[in-house]
Amino acid sequence: MLDVRKIRLILELRESGISSSDVLSALEIIPREEFIPENYRNQAYENIALPIGNNQTISQPYVVAKMTELLEIKNSHKVLEIGTGSGYQCAILSKLARRVYTIERIKDLHEKSLKIFHQLKLTNIVSKYEDGNNGWIEQIPFDRIIFTAATNNISDRMFSHIKEDGIIVSPIIRDNRQVIIKYKKKNNKLISEEFDEVLFVPNLKGID
Repeated sequence: MLDVRKIRLILELRESGISSSDVLSALEIIPREEFIPENYRNQAYENIALPIGNNQTISQPYVVAKMTELLEIKNSHKVLEIGTGSGYQCAILSKLARRVYTIERIKDLHEKSLKIFHQLKLTNIVSKYEDGNNGWIEQIPFDRIIFTAATNNISDRMFSHIKEDGIIVSPIIRDNRQVIIKYKKKNNKLISEEFDEVLFVPNLKGID
C-alpha cells in the first residue's frame, strides 16, 4: 500500500511543475527510505536533502525529479551517471532507461549502493568504483549523462561520451551559485539551457 507521506510528496512534486508521469511513477515505485540512514528514515518522504554519511547527501526529491525529467529518458536509452552517492537517483533512472552505468569515487558509498540495488532487484545497473571525471570509455557512446555533483564545466572527455542529439544534465557552478544546466549535443556542439538554482556537493577528483 502506498504510504500517505509518499502520496503527499508526489502531489507536491506535481504542484511544483514535475509533469512527467513516468518520472513521478518511478519516484512512487522506488522506496527512498532504503537509501537513507536509519535515524533519518522518518523524513524519507519530506522534500528535503538528507545526510548519508561521508560528507555526502541524498538530493531532495524535487531536484531528483527535475533532473530526471530534463533528461527525457526513453526505455531504449543507455545512461551514464557521474556520482552514485546513495544510489537513489540511479535507482530512479533504472526504472526509465534500458541500462544505467554509474560511477562513485567513495568506496563506502559504492559498496552500500551495490547492496541496495541487489536488495531491490535492480538488474539493469552497472556500477564502478572510480573517479567519475574519467568517464566510462569502454561504454561510449551514451544517450544521456547526468552529474550529481556540482561541476565547473563539461569537459571534452565527457563531450566525447555523448551521442549526437544526446542530453547532459548537470549542476554547474556559475558566479558562486549552482544552477541545473541541460545540454543538448547538436552538430557536435553543446546547446545549453539554464534551470533551477540548486545546492550540491562539489565534484571532486580522485578516489576515496
